[in-house]
Amino acid sequence: MSNDLRPSPRYKPVSLFVTCIVDMFYPGTGVSVVEILEHLGVEVRFPMGQICCGQPAFNAGFHDDARTVAKQFLTAFADAEVIVTPSGSCASMIAHYYPQLFKDDPEWYDRATWAADITWELTEYLVDGLGITDFGAVMPPTKIAFHHACHGYRLMGLGRQARQLAENIEGVTVTEMNGSDQCCGFGGLFAVKMPEISGAMLQDKINNIEASDADVIVTGDAGCLTQINGGLSRQGKSRRVMHIADLLAQGLKNAEARDEL
Repeated sequence: MSNDLRPSPRYKPVSLFVTCIVDMFYPGTGVSVVEILEHLGVEVRFPMGQICCGQPAFNAGFHDDARTVAKQFLTAFADAEVIVTPSGSCASMIAHYYPQLFKDDPEWYDRATWAADITWELTEYLVDGLGITDFGAVMPPTKIAFHHACHGYRLMGLGRQARQLAENIEGVTVTEMNGSDQCCGFGGLFAVKMPEISGAMLQDKINNIEASDADVIVTGDAGCLTQINGGLSRQGKSRRVMHIADLLAQGLKNAEARDEL
């Protein structure tokens, strides 16, 4: 649904969908999201019944299993006014595929379309939803480049939002990286089912990172972060991928520390 037809998320509490990978491997990124939202005066709620969005089962063709998981998600977030997630991949599952999953079930279809309308990826929520591009964040001189995660970039129209936020961090310079919109080869189960192809795609990404003059690569999906950082670490490379939420949260901390001096 286009942004002009969606209900405005302004002045409403946010229900955070933290996602499986963030919950299991990057809890600090979840904390960063909360710090950003609370800095803006947004009330953050965390439905304790939340689980996976069902994307792995859906992508593998197990749609009955995906529906079971999606029903639990929709039940857990039944009272939400706005759902925000630090993942374009998970946001796209809810926004684009939940209605498809329940197209033959009127009761759950209505709930799925409702969830699709109120679900926002983090940078989309900040820039398109709230109209905020500048937090007054500060970083030491840092040159960054972006890896545009597939689902967010292609299904959610993301990329512009994170760039605007980064460009407004004092000390940050955004540089271009070849193949920034190319898949890193993770793709959830794709990396498991087709490891040779996945590995080749990852190597292309690593080669482009090595050829870049960026200090840090920034992305909006923890799956890509896991895939690329794993490859960089195994090859003894010094550069790393950082989640956009962690970049913004660190910039806010730096600004607060400077203001206290």
